[in-house]
Amino acid sequence: MADDMTRDTAQPSLPDESTSEVDRISEEVQARRLASRLGIDYVELEQFEIKHELFRAIPVDLMFRYNFVPFKEEGEALVVVVPDPTEVLMLDELEMQLGRPLRLRVGTRSGIQEILKKSESSQRVLDEATEEFRIQVLREDESGEEQISIERLTSDTSPIIKLVDSTIFNALQRRASDIHIETREREVVIKYRIDGVLYNAMDPIDKRFHSTIISRIKIMSELDIAEKRVPQDGRFKLRVKGRAIDFRVSIMPSVHGEDCVIRILDKEAANEQFTSLTLDILGFSGSDLKTIRRSIHEPYGMFLVTGPTGSGKTTTLYACLSEINNSEDKIVTIEDPVEYQLEGITQIPVNEKTGLTFARGLRSILRHDPDKIMVGEIRDEETAGIAVQSALTGHLVFTTVHANNVVDVLGRFLHMKVELYNFVSALNAVLAQRLVRLICPHCKVEVKVPASALRESGVDPKLISSRPLYEGKGCIECNGTGYRGRMAIAEILDLSDNVREMILSRKSAAEIKRAAREEGMLFLRDSAVQKLLDGKTSLKEINKVTFVE
Repeated sequence: MADDMTRDTAQPSLPDESTSEVDRISEEVQARRLASRLGIDYVELEQFEIKHELFRAIPVDLMFRYNFVPFKEEGEALVVVVPDPTEVLMLDELEMQLGRPLRLRVGTRSGIQEILKKSESSQRVLDEATEEFRIQVLREDESGEEQISIERLTSDTSPIIKLVDSTIFNALQRRASDIHIETREREVVIKYRIDGVLYNAMDPIDKRFHSTIISRIKIMSELDIAEKRVPQDGRFKLRVKGRAIDFRVSIMPSVHGEDCVIRILDKEAANEQFTSLTLDILGFSGSDLKTIRRSIHEPYGMFLVTGPTGSGKTTTLYACLSEINNSEDKIVTIEDPVEYQLEGITQIPVNEKTGLTFARGLRSILRHDPDKIMVGEIRDEETAGIAVQSALTGHLVFTTVHANNVVDVLGRFLHMKVELYNFVSALNAVLAQRLVRLICPHCKVEVKVPASALRESGVDPKLISSRPLYEGKGCIECNGTGYRGRMAIAEILDLSDNVREMILSRKSAAEIKRAAREEGMLFLRDSAVQKLLDGKTSLKEINKVTFVE
C-alpha cells in the first residue's frame, strides 16, 4: 500500500472542519501539494458522488474512526479517499479491519467529514448500527421476575457509559470470555481474554477516569459504590441483539485502586451449541473416547474430571450428561453456578447465603431418588465423603476436583480424609484435561522448526520428518493472533485391578504412572504432541500448556 512512504516532518497540520473560506482554500492547497509530493491522485470532494451500495457494505463506525470515504472498487482492491496517506500504521490497521487491499486517493479532511455527516446512506447504516448496539439491563425484582429497563447507548450523553457499553459489545463480537480492567499508576488498561489468553482491548485510558468506570460497573451490578477497601462480587444481565447474556463481576482493591474482572456467560449462544454437544467434538483421541464412554455408561461409580480453572471440565461433564441423558433415568446436578441449562436434567444452583452448600444440596439430592448425579466441584471433606458414599450405594456420580494430573487426584482425596479403600472402590476413571488453542484455518502456514528446538521440547525430529508443522501468521478472522478456537487434550487413568492394588498399597506416584503407561495410558504431553503432529496446534502452544515429561 503506502509502506515505503516516510512521514514528511515539514508537513503542515490540516485544519478541522470549522474552517473559514480562506482556511478551506488553504487546506485544499496543502492537500493537493501533499498528493503531488506522494504521487497520488487528488479527489475534488465537492463533486464527490456517493455510491450507496459501497457505503452500505462498509461499517460506518470504521469510516468515522479512520476518517475515510470509499471511492470505488478496482478488482479485489478498495479505493479510499484519506486526508493523510503517510499515516501508514493506521492505514495498515484499516486494511486488516476491512480484509482487502487498499488504494489511496487524497482529499481534504473537512471535505471527508462533511460527506460522512451528510450522506443519507451512512446515516442509515449508523442508525442500524446503533439499533444493534442498544443494550438493555435486566433487573430482578423481589419475586424473581425480570424487569427490563432500557438504556440507549446513542441517546445517553455520558462518555463513560458509552465506553463501558462499547467495551462489553466489542468483547462479545470478539468471542471474549472475560473483560479485565486493570489499574496502573498513571493509566487504566482494559484487556479481553480470548481462547484463554489476554489481549489489550484498546489503548490505555487516563487514570482520572478510573473511578467513574468502576462506579458504572458497580451500578450495573448493584454493588456499593462507596466501598473501595474490600472485594465485592456481583452480577448483571444485558440484552444485546435480542439475546440475554449473564455477566459475573469481581471487584478487587489493589495498590493503585480497584481492579475489575467481568466474566461473560453467553448461555443462549452456548445452549445452541449444547443441543448437539457430544464428546466427539471436544477433541479427545479415539482410545480416550472409548474409555470415557465405557466409564460413563457404568451403572454406578464415580467419574472424576480434574484440571485447573478454565480447562473445560464443566463442558466435558455436560457432554457426558448429554450422551447418557434419557427419559428412563433421573439426572440431578448441583453447580456453582449453573452455567448452561440442559433440557431434561434437574439443575440446582449453590447458594451460600441461604445455606445451600454442595454438601447440604448433595444430601438433599440423594433423597430426591436420582439415578445419576453431577457435583460441580468437590471442595471439602464433607462433600467428598458424601459423593464417594453415593457412588458406592448405586449412583453414578460425575464430579470435578482441582489437581494437576490424574495421580495427584489420589493425594487430594486423601488430604480430604476420604477412606482410601472406599475411594478406590468407587472410582471408575479419572480424566485430566487442558485446552490448547487451534491454529486459525484462514491464515495457517507451514513452518520449519529447527531440530534443536524439537529436541528441547521433547519431540523426536524423526517423527516430523515426513509431517509438516504449522502456525498462524495472523489475520482479521483471528484478530491477528494466529489462533481461533480451542480443543481438549487429555490423559485418562482407567482403574485396572493392578492400578487399584498399587494405590491401596500406597505405592509412589512415579510407580503408578509407570504401571499406567505400561498398560497403554497416554499422558497430557503425549496428547498435545499428537495434536501438533496432526497440524491442529503449534509447538509454542503445546509448550505453553504442558510440561516436557
